[in-house]
Amino acid sequence: MDTPESSRRGFLQSGGALLSAGWIAAHWPAIARSAEEARAQLSTPVSMTAPPFRRFEFLQPLEALDVEAIAEQIVPSGATPGAREAGAIHFIDHSLVTVFDWQAAHFRAGLADFQHTFAQAHSGSAFGHAAPALQLDYLRGVDHTPFFALVRQLTLLGMFTLPEYGGNYRQQGWKLLGYVDVHVFSPPFGYYDARYTGFVPYPTTTERHS
Repeated sequence: MDTPESSRRGFLQSGGALLSAGWIAAHWPAIARSAEEARAQLSTPVSMTAPPFRRFEFLQPLEALDVEAIAEQIVPSGATPGAREAGAIHFIDHSLVTVFDWQAAHFRAGLADFQHTFAQAHSGSAFGHAAPALQLDYLRGVDHTPFFALVRQLTLLGMFTLPEYGGNYRQQGWKLLGYVDVHVFSPPFGYYDARYTGFVPYPTTTERHS
């Protein structure tokens, strides 16, 4: 069996096409709007690692348990934060009643089939309660399905969106990539603004939330 780190790389590499610049550019206004609405629900003081609990809008508790377990296998926790720490499940849930509501019926049908098939093969147990190694082995057999592709797409969006849009909780996704939210440019940027003195540096994410 692959190591968790190689599995992480494989899932991220296979999901890269879903996050093309063209797709995100075409859908970003709706994605940002959806995530901003999700962020507005955060009234509980935040922690440094895990997002505060929020009432689910689309998913039932057992559905959320299974979907979060899938997301955690797509971007596992370990030496670096994963989908659980980034709160991807909440982005997925809210997206299915906003920007991805057109996929909601397909998502729920796919999830029901996923849960039923897993339960039949494992004495009625839930995917979210299974051992991580068993979860990963099962996902290798269904990673070609439209349902898995949609969960992977939403998970990666929930991981790497700007924190102020509701995903990437506490910059957990950026930490995975090694990205630091620091504006590194300084004036003058070119001949046309060499004498401009009114430049104000863009605030970092930390400053925007202080």
